[in-house]
Amino acid sequence: EAKEDKNLWTEKSFGDFILRLDWRIKEVPYVNPNVFIVMPDGSHKKDQNGRDMRIPVPDSDSGVYLRGTSKSQINIWNWPVGSGEVYGYRTDSAMPAEVRAGVTPSMHADRHIGEWNTFELTMRGTRLTVVLNGETVIRDADLPGIPATGPIALQHHGSRKGDVWTSSPSLVQFRNISIAELQ
Repeated sequence: EAKEDKNLWTEKSFGDFILRLDWRIKEVPYVNPNVFIVMPDGSHKKDQNGRDMRIPVPDSDSGVYLRGTSKSQINIWNWPVGSGEVYGYRTDSAMPAEVRAGVTPSMHADRHIGEWNTFELTMRGTRLTVVLNGETVIRDADLPGIPATGPIALQHHGSRKGDVWTSSPSLVQFRNISIAELQ
């Protein structure tokens, strides 16, 4: 396993574009015991004592980095919130509430583990739209501070100690990847 950056990056930088790709989570051999329950506004559901509620979820974690930064990662995972979330913006408490809500999927549109999914990611300026399996899960969300251009990456995530996964693995396959630059 690579010790450095394990992600697969484009050699070219992109500004405005439409990226289409198919992906599937092959399997989920790791159970993440601490998955947050994400509310529609991007916040975490709280218990009666005001603590974040967490649930165990069979987990695999990958994503697509936009314009050279992990903060703009479009998540691929099987958390209840669904794929398409922009985790780095949703969890940034310095971001306005409307930004955090805007990068939280409006629905769970993922197919079952082992089945192929299709993303269509559209970036125009600082605005992002994510369509997953024909459903718009993120609509025209603002990503303040995202670079104007940068490379795109397919994320590799997770680690093992011997034969045991110690964090969410990236057991994801990609196919049919295409990008159209927008003027």
